[in-house]
Parts: sequence; C-alpha cells; structure tokens
Amino acid sequence: MNTTTIVILVIALIAIAISIVLYLRLRRSQVLRKDFGPEYERALDQYGDPRKAEAELAARQERVRKLHIRALTAEEQRRFSEAWRKTQARFVDEPSRAVSQANDLVKEVMRARGYPVGDFEQQAADVSVDHGGVVTNYRAANEIASRNERGHATTEDLRQAMVYYRSLFEELLDQPTTQKKEAA
Repeated sequence: MNTTTIVILVIALIAIAISIVLYLRLRRSQVLRKDFGPEYERALDQYGDPRKAEAELAARQERVRKLHIRALTAEEQRRFSEAWRKTQARFVDEPSRAVSQANDLVKEVMRARGYPVGDFEQQAADVSVDHGGVVTNYRAANEIASRNERGHATTEDLRQAMVYYRSLFEELLDQPTTQKKEAA
C-alpha cells in the first residue's frame, strides 16, 4: 500500500468513527427524551447544555438502578387505593387537609416501592426515571401544597393539587419497576 491509500483509509476510518459517535449521541438523546418526557426539557433548562442535562439524567437512571424499587403487592395496592378514596372524599369538607394527606400518601407509596423520601428534589429526580410523564405534576402539586401551608392556596389550587397527586399516585400503584422494564 502506498502512502496515499493509507491516508485515505485513515481519513475514512476517522469519518466512520465520528459518524458512529454522533449517531450514538443522537440515539442517547432520543432515548432520554422519550424516557423522561417533560423532565428532559426541564433538565435542559436547568443545566443550559444538552450534554450536562443528559449526564444528569443518566446519573439519575444509574442511581435509581441501584435502589431496590419493587412493585406493590395486591394487598398493598388495595390498601393504598382505599386510603386514596378516603383522602379524596375528605376533600369536600377539608380540602387543605386532604391535600396534605394526599402528599403523605404519595410519599408512603413511594417508600413502599423503595424510593427514598427525604429531600423533595431528590425524590422528584428519582421518580422521574420511571415516571417522567407525571413528575411535572408532582412538582406542581408540591408547590401548591407549600403555598397551602402558608395559607396562599385557593380551593381551585387545592383541587388541582389533588389531580396532580392522583396522576403520580396511580402510576406508582400500577407501574412496573425499572428492573422489570429492563428484563422485558
């Protein structure tokens, strides 16, 4: 082989390698965008750089993968569903208390599933891995609940918080765990 042929082969190999790297980055972005839904856009806004945002989302996935997230038993699902019905019924007479109980119930379900429930932002980040489509609702419900504690939430706000909590509650009750998704 002459020098020209070697240079052409090296350039071709470099071009192929660059194409593969770009394709893999694009594919990773597409998968993260699909998996995290609105949370992907939130991460982009928060970090201002797609690579940093995607690194954060990938780190969340890795963190949650190390947790022991599990499905609820049929008995737990029944018990939590009944508790939700009681909480929802309480809204008519005590909307403020019902929202507080809905928040507590969501945390209880999260704890039963294996999610840590300390810091709210960490909770939301962890939940976003398996429930990216509703974590925005969870954040909104938490914000309303915080305003409610300060006496700055209307009954309509509280009703909306209940709707938001319910969307996450229902997913937490029915959604398979990350480990099961990976095995499928």
